[in-house]
Amino acid sequence: MSNSSRTARHLYPSTSDKPQYVYTFACHETERELCHLELAQLLGTPLKSGEDWLQTSRRVDPDRSPFVSARLEVGLSGDSVEAIAAQAGQIQLSGATFKVVCLKAGDPFTYEERRDVERQVGRHIKGTAQMKSPEVTLGLIRTEGIWSLGELHEPERAWLTHKQKPYNYSTGLSSRVARALVNMAVPEPDNTVLLDPCCGMGNVLIEALSMGIQVQGSDINPLAIRGARVNLRHYGYDDQLVSIQDMNELSGSYEASILDLPYNVCSVLPEEDRLQMLRSLRRLARRAVIVSTEPLGEQLRLAGWNVLGRAITTKGSFVREVWLCE
Repeated sequence: MSNSSRTARHLYPSTSDKPQYVYTFACHETERELCHLELAQLLGTPLKSGEDWLQTSRRVDPDRSPFVSARLEVGLSGDSVEAIAAQAGQIQLSGATFKVVCLKAGDPFTYEERRDVERQVGRHIKGTAQMKSPEVTLGLIRTEGIWSLGELHEPERAWLTHKQKPYNYSTGLSSRVARALVNMAVPEPDNTVLLDPCCGMGNVLIEALSMGIQVQGSDINPLAIRGARVNLRHYGYDDQLVSIQDMNELSGSYEASILDLPYNVCSVLPEEDRLQMLRSLRRLARRAVIVSTEPLGEQLRLAGWNVLGRAITTKGSFVREVWLCE
């Protein structure tokens, strides 16, 4: 990833008043529905079936999503490589080293074709090409027949260290899934405070905090809270963000919440208990992402929730339903 603080506006003499970004993404087939639901909320645009890219005017840190592989800040566009190459002389690198990367996403090209395109465009740029650790990385992609060139930002994925928590449930939310749920619940953080009323070992809390999102957690299980506090301290976060409480007795008003409904491999949460929890959540939050191992459609309606989207994610034989509601 480029360490330069330059943006598309600094690299090019003139840009549109409304910048455009192309995001590329990848996911395992078991998380495809979750990926599409998350990115539609985070980037503000539904994904097209079969595509591995999305163009939008919304600027999002590519490290927020577990599925985004790169963000391209579109500076130049054209209907051919020759047109892009001719414009590449406009790029103002101010002496910085650079490299050009033709992305795998978008319209398909072979490895040799991508390398040839990189050379064609790179030779027109005024600056010093450097393949290892350049100051500026320029991305090139063709989507629906149109070429786009601009500064490329790739995620660092420091959050992957969250896999090695001191405490965790074997069936607990993975860092990837927890991160996606946070993005669905709080696509635009601002001053939003996120509530996790069944926080378990704190997986959702840690992902939210790593993205700078304010969060509060609780759980009725003292052992879970003990583990969550150890995990929070392990990553340098305040362990007083969680408390032992029954969510049905919580008070307050929150913009968003994530509820991972309790489950047990040996028993099923009674329907009346689930319904009570969903009604309590409706009282506490305006928007919610609800995770369940049991069908929820009718109970969500009875609890007063309006379903905006649904996804299924699997891990082996373990199936979770994810509901985005308001």
